[in-house]
Amino acid sequence: MTKKLFIRSSFAVGICLIFGFMGTVATKTGIAEWYPALKKPWFHIEEDLFSSIWILMYVLMGVAAGIVWSRGFYHKWVKTALYHFGFQLFLNGFWFLLFFALEKPFIALLDLVVLFIMILFTIRWFRIVNNTAAWLLIPYAVWVLFAIVFNFEIWRLNS
Repeated sequence: MTKKLFIRSSFAVGICLIFGFMGTVATKTGIAEWYPALKKPWFHIEEDLFSSIWILMYVLMGVAAGIVWSRGFYHKWVKTALYHFGFQLFLNGFWFLLFFALEKPFIALLDLVVLFIMILFTIRWFRIVNNTAAWLLIPYAVWVLFAIVFNFEIWRLNS
């Protein structure tokens, strides 16, 4: 690993973890009263495991973005890939706000669907720049698919 790759990956992981921390702040609002009272599907994951998986996803996302960024931000494909990454990261953080803080599971579900589509675009652009970076986003895409199903079930069971 080169010094440039290490620095850029570390920076990108830090940015992703900041978004994760902001999601945690939004989560604290709804998890105290609203969330425990909801009917949950049988495949519900405990909050501690849920948080740990998100941390792992943010680290993988950051490493992937660092790999792409290390190819040179001056390149058109790198810029496009990182713009897609930034937009999906914004949608990711917005989900926590919609679901937990604002207590709007249906709108949060719509956000997750758009997020998943953006992740697919991001994977596509990352693959153009670097295959490893694209593969690092696959667990994240699968996790968001799980989140879509879980969010849908929360909405369905509590509507």
